[in-house]
Amino acid sequence: MAAFDEQDYTKSFDLKIWKRLGPFLKNYRLAFAGMLVFNLVAAVVDIVLPLLQQYAIVNFIEKDTLQGLGGYILVYLGAILVSALSVVAFGLNSMHIEMYLGRDMRKTLFHHLQRLSFSFYNVTPVGYLLTRVMSDTNRIAGMIAWNFTDILWSLFYVLGTFAAMLLLNWKLALIVILIVPAMAILTGYFQNKILHWNRKVRKYNSRITGAFNEGIAGAKTTKTLGTEEQMSDEFRKLTADMQEVSIRAGRLNAVFVPLVLFVSTLAVAIVLWRGGQMVMEDLLQLAILSTFFTYAIGIFEPIQSIAGNIAEFISLQACIERVTGLLDEVPQVQDTPEVEARYGDAFHPKTENWEPLRGEIEFRDVTFRYPDGGENVLEHFSLHIPQGTTVAIVGETGAGKSTLVNLACRFFEPVEGQVLIDGRDYRERSQLWLHSNIGYVLQSPHLFSGSVRENIRYGKLDATDAEVEAAARAVSADTVVSKLENGWDSDVGEGGDRLSTGEKQLISFARAVLADPRIFVLDEATSSIDTKTEQLIQNAIDHLLEDRTSFLIAHRLSTIRKADMILVVRDGRIVEQGRHEELLRKKGYYHELYSKQFAEESAARILE
Repeated sequence: MAAFDEQDYTKSFDLKIWKRLGPFLKNYRLAFAGMLVFNLVAAVVDIVLPLLQQYAIVNFIEKDTLQGLGGYILVYLGAILVSALSVVAFGLNSMHIEMYLGRDMRKTLFHHLQRLSFSFYNVTPVGYLLTRVMSDTNRIAGMIAWNFTDILWSLFYVLGTFAAMLLLNWKLALIVILIVPAMAILTGYFQNKILHWNRKVRKYNSRITGAFNEGIAGAKTTKTLGTEEQMSDEFRKLTADMQEVSIRAGRLNAVFVPLVLFVSTLAVAIVLWRGGQMVMEDLLQLAILSTFFTYAIGIFEPIQSIAGNIAEFISLQACIERVTGLLDEVPQVQDTPEVEARYGDAFHPKTENWEPLRGEIEFRDVTFRYPDGGENVLEHFSLHIPQGTTVAIVGETGAGKSTLVNLACRFFEPVEGQVLIDGRDYRERSQLWLHSNIGYVLQSPHLFSGSVRENIRYGKLDATDAEVEAAARAVSADTVVSKLENGWDSDVGEGGDRLSTGEKQLISFARAVLADPRIFVLDEATSSIDTKTEQLIQNAIDHLLEDRTSFLIAHRLSTIRKADMILVVRDGRIVEQGRHEELLRKKGYYHELYSKQFAEESAARILE
């Protein structure tokens, strides 16, 4: 259960990183203004309430009268109502910011991910992306909406309380103010320590979640291999590590909370002791001492809140770095501004300017290496593929059979040389123009959550039900539908997990057929289908590939004997090319592969 360890961000506070949130935050200036105003109102009311308490002591308790009590009650209730309405108002603003800011960031990230090239997804784990798109954006939005609110209220309250205490009695106020630095230092020290260990807790929690998901998803494999004990040992070690760091974090909290209570209680005790002396000496009114007592009790929690939230905000910088780092990823394959101006992009296509695609492909002096590779896979390679040609690419597993297809489909671009479509460098036209004319059937097809009909319709979003069903019948996918309880409206499950691999491949094939592309790519497209169904599809392929340029990446050499051109790949390089009969006569590598596979298939038939 190997875990993908993300980068640890340990940079100190950097304003430039926080400025990256500017484009997201500027849409919510009114909500932030509302949050600021209503926080200020709530803080002012909280500061005024002890003063109302002082007024009650002076005018009702000390004078032993209830005269004017009705008006006082109305004023007090009015203050409470204003406070409550302010809390509701800034809560609504905070909720608005959290929901919509998170939505905007997720939309922007998802939009950006659609633009990134195949090379990015070759090296980036799905869990890494999910963490950024979901967890990091949720944390950023939540902390800016709510923790920032806490900081604002605490700051307003602390400053207002200090001002009130100084106005009431500056000598007692100094006692409280002198204890505040000690409280701030204590809080800052422990918050940093606690934050450090809480980060470790979150890191191990993420690993445990990943391991648990992997263990459940791979339960069948675990049982068939008999590795339950090993998986349990690995999981037990992860949970033991998390237990250790959780205990460290818990111990720090267990020490921190009593210390804070001790310091704050000490401050209150000093205020009562010195204030009591001043009352006895007629230097201070009892009502003012009561007000100071209330302020002294209430001021330390906001100070802790400010320190704690500032520490959390510093840690939030790592989330911002991760999100903005993903947004900074540049697609390996990009259209030029001139091409986008004429043909549009993936989200705003100008289809009226798209030329028809015939399907002639030419590799002209192409040199290519993968972005994460050091050696050239192709060097000065040239090949002309006339319109309507069926090209088969064969070779052993891992030989590099997909390289030519990846280049022809512009999933990657050559380092040197050109790939021409219909006589023009394909970089002179948009990626979407080319991709919209490609039908691709993978060895391990992916289906989206939804019905069979919806999955086939992805090939042509405006297709009628009749067209969807006709495409399915063309490749015998209707045989899958006939076995399902709800027919065409049957749910295929997440990733198509309610269907077998062969059934998913048939649905995927129907989807490609519905798109009616000018270029077909069949990547081991019949490898997971039984022999009987394969023959049905093979007959359909022979008809569907007429007048279409097609690439057949094949493992079963018997399926490509009719191909117009066979390219034999070995160790990432094309070592032979020609028709089936020509290659057999050469007695080369293709002949070796074919003879070996023919012998294996014959042995398998004898065993049957």
